Amino acid sequence: MVLEGFTAFLEYGFMRNAFLAILIITPLFGMLGTMIVSRKMAFFSDALGHSALTGIAIGVILGVTDTNVTMIVFGIAFALLLNYIGSKSGISTDTIISVFSSCSVAIGLVILSKGGNFSKYSSLLVGDILSITPKEIFYLLLIFVVSVLFYVLCFNYLHAASIHRTLAISRHVPVRLMENIFAVMIAVIVMLSIKWVGILIINALLILPAASSRNLAENMREYHFFSVLFSLFSGLVGLFVSYYTNVATGPVIVIIASILYFATYLYARVLRGE
Repeated sequence: MVLEGFTAFLEYGFMRNAFLAILIITPLFGMLGTMIVSRKMAFFSDALGHSALTGIAIGVILGVTDTNVTMIVFGIAFALLLNYIGSKSGISTDTIISVFSSCSVAIGLVILSKGGNFSKYSSLLVGDILSITPKEIFYLLLIFVVSVLFYVLCFNYLHAASIHRTLAISRHVPVRLMENIFAVMIAVIVMLSIKWVGILIINALLILPAASSRNLAENMREYHFFSVLFSLFSGLVGLFVSYYTNVATGPVIVIIASILYFATYLYARVLRGE
């Protein structure tokens, strides 16, 4: 019965596209989420998601047809600026990120709401995975391949910096370069995914699978494996449930991921007595 329902919803082209997108996006989020959680960058990725409004607003002012370009460019600049100021200032990093995020959101809302036109962009708040096109899926696949290569080549550097930054620098690890590359990679992925995932929930999809995995994992290999597994499971089940309940896909995926987090939390705290 379940198999028949699964094949039925794949009869539609937009559902096949959404299914392929989920197969690419969720493992990518699961993989990146582990490092975001380890490096305590939850606020950073959240701020990047909210800054998408300003990127769109800049595109509107400049008359750019494809606002994805301005979103990505602004997101990269925003991420690098946060990294730079965070490394130079004595103020708490969370405080700096909060200030930049609030300012960015306000500027974007002011520009996009002029003349009461914000309704045209309200769909970006929750996203629409069903609107993704084959061309956009190809771009996601390209980003996925680049991200995997980056992780294979640079994970040890990033991990060393997340454990002890000063020690990593003393071991001649290019910490600043690695941090900037990682920030740029997050910015590009977040900005590319906003349209389908949504500004309000994209950070949850990055954080929840990794947080759930941390409740169970006993080593780094398990940490990555469970994060990708939970993210992929949440995406596929969320897509399937949203199709048959006729609700937005993104929020359903987040609900599934949240259930997994609380289940793994209870397992770790109650059954394993941690």
